[in-house]
Amino acid sequence: MRGTLFIVAAPSGAGKSSIVNAVLARDPSIALSVSFTSRAPRPGERHAEHYHFVSAETFLEMIAAGDFFEHAYVHGDWKGTARQSVEPLLAQGRDVLLEIDWQGARQVRAKMPDAVGVFILPPSRKALEERMRARGQDSEETIARRLAAAREEMSHYGEFDYVIVNEHFDTAVNEMCAIFTASRLRRDVQVARHSRLLTALLTDGVEAPGSLF
Repeated sequence: MRGTLFIVAAPSGAGKSSIVNAVLARDPSIALSVSFTSRAPRPGERHAEHYHFVSAETFLEMIAAGDFFEHAYVHGDWKGTARQSVEPLLAQGRDVLLEIDWQGARQVRAKMPDAVGVFILPPSRKALEERMRARGQDSEETIARRLAAAREEMSHYGEFDYVIVNEHFDTAVNEMCAIFTASRLRRDVQVARHSRLLTALLTDGVEAPGSLF
């Protein structure tokens, strides 16, 4: 059976990457798709671990070649997910997580309506600004641009299946883990996963196989 595609989006500074990393540490069965970006690495970021860092020219060449599952121009830079980072893993039955923005999420949902979308909100706009500044990675100009764009980004929360308010980090991580667990227990997913068990349980004279769960 195919895996489930999870989409996680948030305005810059809402704590998306920290939450995602904590969830992946708890649930290694989920494969994180590492995005491509045309921006320069921030302090501490490593190529192929946090992003695939490429030039704007290379990114545009990849768009022209049809290499991207989704892509968008965000905060003055290109970001995108390569097809090879998603489609083969889903076909193998792996769950895949995309950490992208709302524009990319809209493209993905158009292609895969059954993808599960999660949007992360900050507890206040003041907290959002404080978190941006606490990172110490962006200039004042960049922070001002991201804050100006945050309201527009947050207005798209209604396009997602679940909303998490990241007021307390541990709570937010637990809530996202609960979403992943609940999604795996949906009826259609369980029917595909346990078709033999259901057949055995509902057929006269056939003993149900043990320990399938």
